[in-house]
Amino acid sequence: MNAWVGIGANLGDAQANVLDALARLARLDGSTLLHTSSLYRTAPVDSSGDDYVNAVACLDTTLAPHALLKALQDIEQAHGRERLYRNAPRTLDLDLLLYGDETIASPSLTVPHPRMHERAFVLQPLLEIAPDIVIPGHGPARNFAALAAGQTIAKLA
Repeated sequence: MNAWVGIGANLGDAQANVLDALARLARLDGSTLLHTSSLYRTAPVDSSGDDYVNAVACLDTTLAPHALLKALQDIEQAHGRERLYRNAPRTLDLDLLLYGDETIASPSLTVPHPRMHERAFVLQPLLEIAPDIVIPGHGPARNFAALAAGQTIAKLA
């Protein structure tokens, strides 16, 4: 199953944290890292603190959605992730954006990620590596890029 993961950080060495997360995803049991986007610098959206470093990765995984979520949370914890309040600045944030074409609504997991189609920091890296991807229940991701065009985002060298 292809799973798409959004990656972001804005505390500590954010770029190093995102790169380490990608390396950990590449070593994740039951998974193969298929694609990674470029890194992007983005202004916080509904958040505060320094700019974020963001990326998106695609995994081919045999992990069930909740098992994958647990593995992502373990990677966050390895970086000292604290959940002080909603949208607090973070050392590392890993979001399960898409899990194949499934729609999941449980107390601990919502897929597709509920605001992914509104966020340039998700859409731009996602469309870089999957220009034709469809968000279940919403349609082609490229249809939403213009709606997020006013959000500050820049590809890092």
